[in-house]
Amino acid sequence: MSGFNKVVTSYQAAMAGLTDNMTVIAGGFGLCGIPENLIEEIKRKGTKGLTIVSNNCGVDDFGLGRLLSDHQIAKIVASYVGENAEFERQMMSGELEVELTPQGTLAEKMRAGGAGIPAFYTATGYGTPVGEGKEQRSFNGRDYILEESIRGDFAIVKAWKADTYGNLVYRKTARNFNPMAATAGKITVAEVEEIVEPGMLDPDQIHTPGIYVDRVIQGTFEKRIEQRTVRASL
Repeated sequence: MSGFNKVVTSYQAAMAGLTDNMTVIAGGFGLCGIPENLIEEIKRKGTKGLTIVSNNCGVDDFGLGRLLSDHQIAKIVASYVGENAEFERQMMSGELEVELTPQGTLAEKMRAGGAGIPAFYTATGYGTPVGEGKEQRSFNGRDYILEESIRGDFAIVKAWKADTYGNLVYRKTARNFNPMAATAGKITVAEVEEIVEPGMLDPDQIHTPGIYVDRVIQGTFEKRIEQRTVRASL
């Protein structure tokens, strides 16, 4: 990797510098748009004590759920955790610290972190356990709680296309938490389906500017479906 070329050719190089007890922000929603191979590299490295910030924790044998079997995750900040039996077991036994966060609030925590905003007020969670112990204020007759933004040591995201400068384009619903996550890491790593030369991406179609991205790697993906629903043939 030299100059503006941010392409790396191995997952070891992509996740170089990740060490125990770091915070990792991961894009994706369910199993859609998850950086599955970067997660596998974390699994291979055996990095432990991690704080994971993600909408959810995958399933037992895929995605972030793969990190649970070896107790690599110490804490997770997530909004939905209902598809993973091992996650439930560790949470209920106290082995895993879980900070449940409303989905929109979690997305804004990432976006605000990437924008350099340390905290923001939201009405979501006011008057519920989510708001307990948090600063409260009233604006225009409505009550709000103060939520702190999130920054990660690493952010890992999945995109459809990238150029060698790190500009990213997401495809359809894979453009979920990925754009916000990509801005919020001290080191942001993107794995993509296709890498093109600079100038081949329409500037108006770029979702994450390369200024936010430190490393890009091209991979192949399983793209597993989380819950397959089919209709009986007639």
